[in-house]
Amino acid sequence: MSARLDRSWTVLVSHQTSEADRCVDIFWRPEGSFGFEELRRDPEDTGAWTPIAFFSGREFSTEDEATVAAKQAVPRLGSPLDR
Repeated sequence: MSARLDRSWTVLVSHQTSEADRCVDIFWRPEGSFGFEELRRDPEDTGAWTPIAFFSGREFSTEDEATVAAKQAVPRLGSPLDR
């Protein structure tokens, strides 16, 4: 998990590209809200996932709302997000 994401948040699903170099994590916060973050993984980072956007501060009432917002915010990951 990226250092930008609070350890108390639970990642519910990670939508990853077929190349396994980009993903969007949909997560749940203990107070009941949901969110998402876009991350990348490059060989020079020794395989660690690195946030590349600042979406994790946005709050949604449901997992579905977070997923819809992620599809709009990260259209290049549309196919993995449709699974």
